[in-house]
Amino acid sequence: MKKTRQVILVALATSFTLSPMAEEQPPIIVTATRTAQTADETISPVLVISRENLASQTGAEIADVLHHYAGIDISRNGGPGQATSIFIRGANSSHTLVMIDGVSINPDIGNAALQNIRLNMIERIEIVKGPRSTLYGSQAIGGVINIITRSQQTDGSHYEVHAGGGSFTTKKYGFAAHNKNGDRAAGITFNVSDSEGFPTFSTSSIDRGYDNLSVNLYGKKKMGNTHLEINHNHSSGTSEYLNKVFDVNPPFAWIGVTPVDQDFENNLTSIGINNTPSDTWASKIKLSYMEDSIQQNQSTDFNLTQRAALDWQNDIQFNQENLLTAGIYAAHERAIYNTSFASFNEGTNHYAVFVQNDMQSDSHHLIAGIRANDYKAFGNHTTWNLEYGYAINKTMRFNIAANTGFRAPSATDRFYPGSGNPNLAPEKSSNYEAGWRYQNKSHAITLNYFNNDIENLITYNALATPNMQNIGEVNINGIEANYHYAGKNWGIGFDAINQDPRDKTNDTLLLRRPKQKYNLSLSHKWDDHRVQLNITKVGQRKDIGDVDLDAYTLVGLSGKYQTTSHLSINARVENITDEVYELASTYRTPERSYYLELVYNFD
Repeated sequence: MKKTRQVILVALATSFTLSPMAEEQPPIIVTATRTAQTADETISPVLVISRENLASQTGAEIADVLHHYAGIDISRNGGPGQATSIFIRGANSSHTLVMIDGVSINPDIGNAALQNIRLNMIERIEIVKGPRSTLYGSQAIGGVINIITRSQQTDGSHYEVHAGGGSFTTKKYGFAAHNKNGDRAAGITFNVSDSEGFPTFSTSSIDRGYDNLSVNLYGKKKMGNTHLEINHNHSSGTSEYLNKVFDVNPPFAWIGVTPVDQDFENNLTSIGINNTPSDTWASKIKLSYMEDSIQQNQSTDFNLTQRAALDWQNDIQFNQENLLTAGIYAAHERAIYNTSFASFNEGTNHYAVFVQNDMQSDSHHLIAGIRANDYKAFGNHTTWNLEYGYAINKTMRFNIAANTGFRAPSATDRFYPGSGNPNLAPEKSSNYEAGWRYQNKSHAITLNYFNNDIENLITYNALATPNMQNIGEVNINGIEANYHYAGKNWGIGFDAINQDPRDKTNDTLLLRRPKQKYNLSLSHKWDDHRVQLNITKVGQRKDIGDVDLDAYTLVGLSGKYQTTSHLSINARVENITDEVYELASTYRTPERSYYLELVYNFD
């Protein structure tokens, strides 16, 4: 059987795992090249967070897990369920593309609602650092986060129930049921979570909570050489927060807060048809529909993003060395924004054609790709990538890469009342990097240098322009270092980044992004038990109003204790040292907190 069909079958039928420590068997990932390959084959810097690691992070949100990795920074406006921003390698939060099972969930108003996705529904998280616009289009300037949902990979049934809780009157419960029988598979994961939270602002004593109901459904069927898959992901609930109240008279100072809340709903439905017409050709069609909505409960204000998309990918194995990936993408998107004083309702179309060749021959690995985009909003834009890896020997490799990326102006950029500009051009990036990797059975060391220039940055300057303009220019350069050790019972991981995320327009550091970040992870396994210690050091950052956010160190401990073959106890202590710190100026962060969860599995 040729490599193409093997790649597809591996991607469909393999279970994937990787803890923060390196494992003896490298995981298979699909995000870096749109095709299945092992992590040690990829040229791009990749990070895979396994189901094993996610399962032990009871009470955590995705952002809490990502916070333990250098090169990924977060900002959150308060406690659980609050708006969260993700910065990869110092790029803006709007430069991070977030996907569920390969489908974008970035709305046209605001950022992807990572805070609404429950960890119990996730099989693994794949993160690719650096531009991926040639493969995925707009927003993938800083990197891509691809959330892979859970499904049954081997014949048989798996059932699971869980219940737990912890600090801030947090409660959670749910169940999962999966079955695979030959050429058919189906499953459901259901989760309910609720928290009274804590005050949004450091000067307030009013708790603001959050509740969430999440469901993930899937069905799979194989008919000859054709694989049919249907997925539906849903989350809905209420998020409470505080609005700042300002004096109506100069100097318009902040004088208090008002408790408010909003209802949210996120839906993503996709239908995938994977076919292998021959041993050398695999065709994958995915139809998807996404909705992201927020409704204020103290007014009639709301916003809604709707996106219908078609993604058709073809993988053709010309010979043993060359795998060609080519496809088309088409989407219609609508953004609706409504307040008592202004509103907009705008639709746009997007079409793209992409092609990439992946060539591997002896010690050489070369990837070259190009993508042509046609946006109704601003016209045409082309991106490309060129990556080369050279294996010095069986354990050592050198990589170099050049990539371009872009971000299409959002509906908010173009139409927001008082500042929108429908004539904006896309933000553009050019990224160059070089890396070195050493890996044997137990040890892995990587070093990467990157330099990302971003032009046409969409910026609002009330003193100079009446609306949003393409006037910004950013340079982000840095060095990433990683060391991972995986022994029989012990694991060690150390990640570090030294970066300079700088606004070249006024020679200032970009807000809420540190120049240095370090993370140390220690894990120990015995029998079916596991414990892990994380120590994360984040450097000083700038925030709005030339405010300095102090450096801080977070210490967390998580673990799993398998009491019987069916029952396990997951526990987590976050911020053990009770550090007082800020992710955004004036917004509160969690004090020392505790979480416990019981999980019962029966097959």
